[in-house]
Amino acid sequence: MKSVLKFLPAATLAVGLALAAVPAVAQQQAAPPKASPAAIAAAKEILQIKNASAMYAGAVPGLVEKTKVALIQQNLNYQKDLNEVAPIVAKELQGRQDEIGEGMAQIYASEFTEQELKDLVTFYKSPLGQKLITSEPRAIGLSMAFMNSWAHNFSETVMGAFRAEMRKRGKEI
Repeated sequence: MKSVLKFLPAATLAVGLALAAVPAVAQQQAAPPKASPAAIAAAKEILQIKNASAMYAGAVPGLVEKTKVALIQQNLNYQKDLNEVAPIVAKELQGRQDEIGEGMAQIYASEFTEQELKDLVTFYKSPLGQKLITSEPRAIGLSMAFMNSWAHNFSETVMGAFRAEMRKRGKEI
């Protein structure tokens, strides 16, 4: 489980980078057709059912803290002030994480038709959909643990292959 927990910050960073890249990609491509209000509402309902806001609930305080730490590293003499300013900035920007949910709803609404979104809402409200919502995090966690274990074991195989090939060349590593 520790290896999965080690992966979570990297996964969070990857999601953050992916979200940061979305505007750049969107600018390079033609703008997607404007989604209907009903499609956006269905997308928001899906995200609410899946509790997607839990993924980004701490985004504002987290980014404020990371920014504060970076600024302190660059300005050690302002550490006291930066520590005092951080809660002010966090309070001032509180709620901005909701922009992530709005953006996610727009993305879902541009990737799925209105009817597909409505069908997904129906599915997620069904017993199987509810089971998916409750069981998927555990399945993903166990899958990540398996991938970590596999990667560790396979890296030993790869190392053995390197050593064997280097021995053929008369070099021990």
